[in-house]
Amino acid sequence: MTAPLITCRIRIEQDIVATRQRARQIAAAVGLDITGQTRVATAVSEIARNAYAYAGGGQVDFSIEGSTVPQVLCIRISDHGPGIADLDHVLSGSYKSPTGMGIGVVGTRRLMDRFHIESTPQGTTVTLRKILPRRASVFTAAEKAALVHQLTLERPSGPLAEMQEQNRELLRLLEELQTRGEELQRVNRELEDTNRGVVALYAELDERANHLRRADELKTRFLSNMTHEFRTPVNSILALSSLLSERLGTSRDEKDELFYIRRSAQQLSDLVNDLLDIAKVEAGKIEVRPAPFEVSALFGALRGMLRPLLVNQSLSLIFDEPADLPPIFSDESKISQILRNFISNALKFTEAGEVRVSAALADDDGRAVRFSVADTGIGIPADAVDRVFDEFAQIENPLQRRTKGTGLGLSLSRRLCELLGGSIGVTSTVGVGSTFTATIPTMYQEPGTASTFVLQPGRVPVLVIDDSDDDMLVYERMLATGRFQVVPARSLVAASLALSVMTPAAIILDLRLQGQEAWETIARLKHDPATAHIPLIVGSSIDDPQKGLALGADAYGVKPIQRDWLCETLDILVPAKALRVLVVDDEETSRFILRELLKDRGHEVLEAASGLEGLQRAHELAPDVLLLDLNLGDVDGLEVYDRLRQARDTEHLPVVLISATPPTGPARGALGITQVLSKAGLSRATLQAAIDEALSRT
Repeated sequence: MTAPLITCRIRIEQDIVATRQRARQIAAAVGLDITGQTRVATAVSEIARNAYAYAGGGQVDFSIEGSTVPQVLCIRISDHGPGIADLDHVLSGSYKSPTGMGIGVVGTRRLMDRFHIESTPQGTTVTLRKILPRRASVFTAAEKAALVHQLTLERPSGPLAEMQEQNRELLRLLEELQTRGEELQRVNRELEDTNRGVVALYAELDERANHLRRADELKTRFLSNMTHEFRTPVNSILALSSLLSERLGTSRDEKDELFYIRRSAQQLSDLVNDLLDIAKVEAGKIEVRPAPFEVSALFGALRGMLRPLLVNQSLSLIFDEPADLPPIFSDESKISQILRNFISNALKFTEAGEVRVSAALADDDGRAVRFSVADTGIGIPADAVDRVFDEFAQIENPLQRRTKGTGLGLSLSRRLCELLGGSIGVTSTVGVGSTFTATIPTMYQEPGTASTFVLQPGRVPVLVIDDSDDDMLVYERMLATGRFQVVPARSLVAASLALSVMTPAAIILDLRLQGQEAWETIARLKHDPATAHIPLIVGSSIDDPQKGLALGADAYGVKPIQRDWLCETLDILVPAKALRVLVVDDEETSRFILRELLKDRGHEVLEAASGLEGLQRAHELAPDVLLLDLNLGDVDGLEVYDRLRQARDTEHLPVVLISATPPTGPARGALGITQVLSKAGLSRATLQAAIDEALSRT
């Protein structure tokens, strides 16, 4: 769906100012914030100024595209000028001129989500698109009519008023960023952190309840004995002490006999819980539930969850805001448990100063994230550092004696970290502090599964980004018999890893991944120079092709995807490279058969009727592959093969040997021939497979 709004004419210089004002008004009306309004207004103003300066005027059309959230604001600026002579040079950003042409175009492209320009001697058309916020509702026909009416009533003001408005805009942005914006963000972040902490606590309680309900299926004889022989009486002691405390009317914090009974029982309960977790990890009974999550959200949940532990006013718990970290596909709850153990230990053994939690990429490849918890506490002696991850290890210290623990937290953290494919470490100085680190892969891999994929020789890789196993199987079946090979990626993280090691011929993208819509992914892939040239096909159950195509998709299919449509679309977007195949055979019938077998593949078939002619044409035509009959009339086929290998320009030419009577004996062994196709058993499949194998060996 496209909803046209208004059209602005650019005839005189004042029209540029009026167009900028219209752009700001429309951006505000459709729900963009102050920054978004400024970006849109600036981009439109720059392109409109170019249209006036280089084409003498033009036209600006505003519209809304898409029928689902988020919709897209589309601005099309067109003129009838002479066009841009060297468009590629201008878009590269390296073009400079006294008037500044090219700098504004490149800057405008950075301001918008989607930028497209077409320029011919008859004129230039620039299309700008901005994705509207997800919180904005779908722009209806009634809202469109109301906006058009409002714009009709609000006439643009003059250049002086526009300059004043721009100054007010800048001042307002600076003031909001420095004062009210920071305060609101801080309050919102604290509220979100608290909510995430509550949600995380409920989720953890639910998970613990599920584990207990499945105890009969998961526990070994040891776990069963521990549960019945230790946990039952401990829980009874805790429950009975609470009942006695209520009956006697004493406070839970009053240090009487019940307080010490309850504290001792709680310590024993913590010890049993840690032992059970360790035993589950060792027995392979613990389940990993990988899912994509952001590190900032994890830190927010931890901040809200651990804030009640800060009872010492001289101690601060600081979470560094993670910067430029990709989403992690792993078990968030287990990473949270590892960090909670680190942080709780740091808070217990730090009397003053700070406990700082941070995260950063562990390497340049972005394949792992290193979480760090640094404190200014008592530190660990050098001779005891290696023992802190042992079970029941406790370092002697006066502060340690006041804060007794089970000695199993760090041991459990190490096992959980290894379960996720990571590693754990610590550096410490006595009296200065300690830093515990956990390095976790950004992409969790099931044990025994490879993290790489194998590209098949002669096939064209297509990256399919879809989290549905059923749909992935459908794609693999659809493309199994053709020239395309499916490279599966079940998340955006997996797709990013795949794109870092290979360049697919095309990308198929589902717009719903792990419950989230991926409209921004289309714009991001088309905006990134590394992937902008790769054809992008959307395959989704969301029926909004106009918006997908507007954001840059090359094709849009609504599930269920039809095989004929998919194959035809891939063939159009990824044309098959025509191989030059030279057939050397002295029998006309054999050459005809080979030509017919290769016809459907679109190859260019060249022919030679003798061995000497084949040698000559191989040097002159430089074919991609040569089909050589071994039973030639003028020159023996093995001799032709030998002479091809001795010549500099054909020594690496792929050769497929074909014969009615395959050679045997020392001649074949001397030339290293391992396979000769029999004319009697030739088919399209066997011939193409032999050609693909020959090409893969070069």
